[in-house]
Amino acid sequence: MRAVVYDRYGPPEVLRVEDVERPVPKEDEVLVKIHATTVNRLDVHTREANVKSGLAVSFLSRLVSGLRRPRQQILGSEFAGEVVAVGAGVTGFAVGNHIFGTTGIRFGAHAEFLCVPESARIASMPTGISFEQAAPLCDGALNALTCLKQADLRKGRRILIFGASGAIGTAGVQLARYFGADVTGVCNTKNLELVRSLGADRVIDYTQEDFTKNSQTYDVIFDAVGKHSFKRCKGSLNQGGLYLATDGFRNLFLALWTARFGDKKVVFQIPPRQTKQDVLFLKELVEARRFRAVIDRAYPLEQVVDATRYVETEQKTGNVVLTVSRA
Repeated sequence: MRAVVYDRYGPPEVLRVEDVERPVPKEDEVLVKIHATTVNRLDVHTREANVKSGLAVSFLSRLVSGLRRPRQQILGSEFAGEVVAVGAGVTGFAVGNHIFGTTGIRFGAHAEFLCVPESARIASMPTGISFEQAAPLCDGALNALTCLKQADLRKGRRILIFGASGAIGTAGVQLARYFGADVTGVCNTKNLELVRSLGADRVIDYTQEDFTKNSQTYDVIFDAVGKHSFKRCKGSLNQGGLYLATDGFRNLFLALWTARFGDKKVVFQIPPRQTKQDVLFLKELVEARRFRAVIDRAYPLEQVVDATRYVETEQKTGNVVLTVSRA
């Protein structure tokens, strides 16, 4: 089968498409013919061993993914495809089922075939959408959902989402709206209308206005792109307010500190608790037309280097899809 592989850490050019052995499902696994996958920031950071985050973070990244070289040579966590074989113990899926899901840090989805356990974060595809639309449903949404679950969002609660046009941000706007919160999205000029269309009550153009200086306050500030800080946002939080972080080890220490001291809290969950039930919840939202994955661009698998370069610009809107095979 064709797969995107890499055997050393480095720039996008370390990725290449080559033929590798097709996996065989174990007793509790399904074999999926992948039709679409994505390139997301987990792929990007893992491929370069998080060198842009500093030596300490890079060392920790290598401890997880391989100290000298990557243990898992095929990246890709999100996917949508068709079940083509099942293990003897599988009861919930059958050959021919269309499924979507995520493998998380197990990766392996940048390939024509993938084996995943039946118990993994996978589900039957929502009705009425394509493989390309289903593939990017999980990563941004599960990251957003993990954070927002801790914020007690409901009618009357005010949330600001910084980075509202990225994969996590576009999901966060829709989920916060679903939970009934008053939503302010922060993005660049070109995405203002998109963020409004996703359900934001108001939108701030960060190229024109600094939300930390406009005297508005919120119950929750969700940094969906990891480019702000609790220190800068603290004055924009109401008493008892929460700062939701998506990355940055400093936020882990701040979460521990603010849990004991101060009225305003940093919330940062490591490891994130994402479940199969969360994936089923997303499926229900899609079928109820309360959620969709925003797609910026789609590339064929052979153009994975170009797709990765684009993701690394940090200017994508929503998600970047890789098409692997056609139905």
